Amino acid sequence: MARLHRVYLAPGMFGFGKIGSYDYFAHVVRALASRFRAAGEELHTFIADVAPTASIRRRAMSLAGLIGNTASDDNGPIHLFGHSTGGLDARLVASPTATLSNTPNQFRWLSRLSSVTTMSAPHFGTPLASFFATVSGQRVLYAISALTVTGLSLGAPPLAAASAVVMAISRIDHALGIELRMLDRTTNALLKALEPATGNEVEKYLDAIRRDQGAVIQLTPEAMDLFIAGVEDRPGVTYQCTCAMAPPPSLARIARSLPSPWRALSSILFTTMFGITSRFDEKYPCAAPDTSEETTRTLVRAFNRMPGARANDGVVPILSQIWGRVVWAGYGDHLDVIGHFAGTKHAKTSANTRHVDWMMSGSNFNEHTFESLMDAVASGMLASRPLSI
Repeated sequence: MARLHRVYLAPGMFGFGKIGSYDYFAHVVRALASRFRAAGEELHTFIADVAPTASIRRRAMSLAGLIGNTASDDNGPIHLFGHSTGGLDARLVASPTATLSNTPNQFRWLSRLSSVTTMSAPHFGTPLASFFATVSGQRVLYAISALTVTGLSLGAPPLAAASAVVMAISRIDHALGIELRMLDRTTNALLKALEPATGNEVEKYLDAIRRDQGAVIQLTPEAMDLFIAGVEDRPGVTYQCTCAMAPPPSLARIARSLPSPWRALSSILFTTMFGITSRFDEKYPCAAPDTSEETTRTLVRAFNRMPGARANDGVVPILSQIWGRVVWAGYGDHLDVIGHFAGTKHAKTSANTRHVDWMMSGSNFNEHTFESLMDAVASGMLASRPLSI
């Protein structure tokens, strides 16, 4: 007899539940549903509606409330899935040491918790959060969030945004790479160009970022050092993760992108974020203090070497993404792994199955890579067993 599984998905800092007809987790939901169905299991999915940059605790309370209101009282397994910051939300909700303000009744399901999956989550922090905490960084965070939500929900970036960015680039001499003066001008152009493209739902999403940026401080390496000390794994629950890194940006790749306004915009933003994320501090290295032999073998098998401390996906260092068993590792950027990559011409193009990309990292992530990743995630979920069963 088929079991009814419930999977709860928590988006990251740039993520959202649904804007217009576009579902942020559409590709993940489709992939999980097909794999559970093939295994003879029934699956219901729920997406947490969390404020993008609110504190991890506030986001976790929203996730816990959603589960408490929808988990019912059957004996079906429950799985938590978090992308980026959403992975930390999931860990906090699952932690036996967490103190959240939800009523005890909203945690009756905990004995049915079967697995926690984190994807590209900053378990040990990210240097990018330290930058986002600055005055310039707050503007960049807002611009990138606006670009993500409009680019994905519209299916392509507004042409005016890309054209405006190229004009900003043309006024700057030899400024490729991490040049905050260039980035500031790019941000100004991007925000100005995106303004007319935003609708009510997008404005609501962006207003939430303006009003609450508690998670920005909490994702710094120093703050995550405290998170690690206080948040424990729940005994008997399967913890698994996926880890990705992008190839380092090159001047040649950036130069090739300049004739295309959209690719130029993407190259500048990604190159800058990659460079900031690659910063390394010996006191707070954004990495697990010890890497198991199994994890080391998985990473070496994926990259033919152990990734260095500066390797990252444009947002999170790869060694910060490790928590629990690494079920998949490979080349990809922060948005590739949840299905936001440039699809091939033969791929489906309906509103919720098209692959849209703005973070053009040169990782060559594709449909085959995504299917392999989701095979690994679903297999780990299906193999897990909650304590109540």
